[in-house]
Amino acid sequence: MYVIGLTGNIATGKSTVARLLGAWGATVIDADRLVHDLQGPGTPVSQAIRAAFGARVMAADGSVDRRALGAIVFADPTALQRLEQIVHPAVGRLLRQRLRNLRRRKHPPCVVVIEAVKLLEGGLGRLCDAVWLVVAPAPVLKERLMRTRGLSAEAADLRLDAQPPDVPRLKRADVVIRNDGTLADLERQVCEAWARIPIHRPCAAG
Repeated sequence: MYVIGLTGNIATGKSTVARLLGAWGATVIDADRLVHDLQGPGTPVSQAIRAAFGARVMAADGSVDRRALGAIVFADPTALQRLEQIVHPAVGRLLRQRLRNLRRRKHPPCVVVIEAVKLLEGGLGRLCDAVWLVVAPAPVLKERLMRTRGLSAEAADLRLDAQPPDVPRLKRADVVIRNDGTLADLERQVCEAWARIPIHRPCAAG
């Protein structure tokens, strides 16, 4: 079982890359989806977040109100660090369990993709055979955030400022995918990288 760690900042297009890999046969684990689950009603993580940030970040059903929490942590690096200290270890434990379960299958998947913004910063890179990094220039990311998520210029800047810098991750990446062109450009780069992995699968069905 070959594990790809897929990372990149917000709006770089890593989810599009993950969808391509999934369509070509990879099993994709979305770390953000795991965070959603961990922040559900009554979970230890949601309770820890309430203790750290108060009832103002909680929804009526006892889950974490991600929008309210985001408004706090994206404007305060110290708050963001406190949140990550709660969330990252829990995500790491759950990811390790998912990988163990996949390996125990009678027919484990050939390729697993872990999609995570802070794959390396959260210590998840050590679970992977290769790290793929998706990058794009800051002006492109800002425009995407404003267009696709309806953010103001100021809100987009806050989210981008809270993202990890690319330079340290470029040094650790095995594959760098530059997503500042067309979808066809992106698909070509992903297909080329997919063809180079030890367990090769064709890029298109049929």
